[in-house]
Amino acid sequence: MATYSTPNETFEVSIIMPVHNGSPWLAECLLSVLNQTYQGPMQLSVYDDASTDGSRELIEAWRQKLGERNINLIISGPLYDSGKPKGVGYAKNRAIAQSCGKYLCFLDADDVMHPDRVSSQVLAAMANPNAIVGCKFHREPADSTQRYTQWANALSSEQLCCQVYTSHGPTVIMPTWFCHRDVVERAGGFDESGKGTPEDLLFFHRHLELDGTIIRVDQDLLMYRYHPLAETFSISEETIWELRVKFLEKRVLCHWEEFSIWNAGKQGRKLYRSLSPRNRKKVTMFCDVDESKIQKGCYIYEESKEIPKPKIPIVHFSTVRPPIVICVKLGLSGNFEDNLSSLGLKEGMDYVHFN
Repeated sequence: MATYSTPNETFEVSIIMPVHNGSPWLAECLLSVLNQTYQGPMQLSVYDDASTDGSRELIEAWRQKLGERNINLIISGPLYDSGKPKGVGYAKNRAIAQSCGKYLCFLDADDVMHPDRVSSQVLAAMANPNAIVGCKFHREPADSTQRYTQWANALSSEQLCCQVYTSHGPTVIMPTWFCHRDVVERAGGFDESGKGTPEDLLFFHRHLELDGTIIRVDQDLLMYRYHPLAETFSISEETIWELRVKFLEKRVLCHWEEFSIWNAGKQGRKLYRSLSPRNRKKVTMFCDVDESKIQKGCYIYEESKEIPKPKIPIVHFSTVRPPIVICVKLGLSGNFEDNLSSLGLKEGMDYVHFN
């Protein structure tokens, strides 16, 4: 993990921007920094992670314009070709270490900030010094990841802390994060394992384990760009799955003596098989709406070395016994949401989403 020493000069806000071959988007991104309505002292801290497309020179060309707006630019990184980039986590840590801001505003080089982003989020961070502060966002192109965007922007303040085990990842997306510097220092910075590591997800859950809070400014303050070169695509689904199970077991299942799994199909059975032996023994039933699954009566864990092999009953959802781990995707149709609502259960207490 990274260690940080704050330089002598102090800025209220440091914008933290890791860059690797960001030249196609830098002009639009940097213009959004220049156009911030925030009037306090501000710094743009950039770490260029072995770019080969002239990104560093493009950023340097903005130094005078940024200075005229009282935005201090600091940029570092290897001056010459140093081989492979060291990854997003490493670049973020270097940008943070060289920055001076009391508050940190994270920005990806391919995204664009609304002019009021810093001024709105710094007020929220001042009022919530132990929080990761996110905001609403929109995608470019506009029709990309519609279900994900709708989910993230619609979460209630309670759901921001409850729906943290889904395949969507952090309930406030990393490119919208804004926080007090102490939040990062307390969590020990970002994982530096490099490509294929979900450093934002790891940091997010470490923050929660340290009793950090999550809040969102309910304004659309970021254009979050979707393109095939995004670092997100380097992370395998199986890596994310294994981490989600680990976090679920560590933060939820360890407190439950028994529980049910909603979904007797592929995802529910995969979760059951992925659990530790101790937590598998806590599963009392699967539930479903599919009559063909219910009529089977039970799920037999054939891979088990136990004799006899574990048999888990499959029941209709209306008779399921909470607490429940739900392995059904949200937002695909209204039927699941209506069925869940009919049970009168409380999210975070009677059930958690793992979908």
